[in-house]
Amino acid sequence: MNSGRTILLVEDNPSDIALTRRALRKAGILNEVVAVEDGQAALDYLLGADAERRVQLLPAVVLLDLNLPMVSGFEVLERIRANDRTRRLPVVILTTSNEPVEIGRGYDLGVNSYLVKPVDFAQFATVVENVGLYWLLLNGPPPE
Repeated sequence: MNSGRTILLVEDNPSDIALTRRALRKAGILNEVVAVEDGQAALDYLLGADAERRVQLLPAVVLLDLNLPMVSGFEVLERIRANDRTRRLPVVILTTSNEPVEIGRGYDLGVNSYLVKPVDFAQFATVVENVGLYWLLLNGPPPE
């Protein structure tokens, strides 16, 4: 399956990037995955001031880690929601933290879903597959 739209993966751990890509391929999700390794790179990709740094077509979904260098995942989410162009962009927090305070903060800032990364690859692959299928196939995207 390939909806023609990208998935933006904001993740600073190269192993988690590789596992996410592998899980998506294993599930038959062939959309391009654009991976950036810090929050500032994510903001540049989505909101960059000049056309060369900003993507023209928004991704279908953003998979966002919280513990990022440069700019935190929470700040990335806050800036996405504050911008008219990206405020409806589907954002899924995919992180290791299951702290109620962080989960609550994510929802307060407007995240669409908060998922805790399983340690086991098979369980992780199932989570990533379900996220991909839901946001790329089942979910009706917001109007541009």
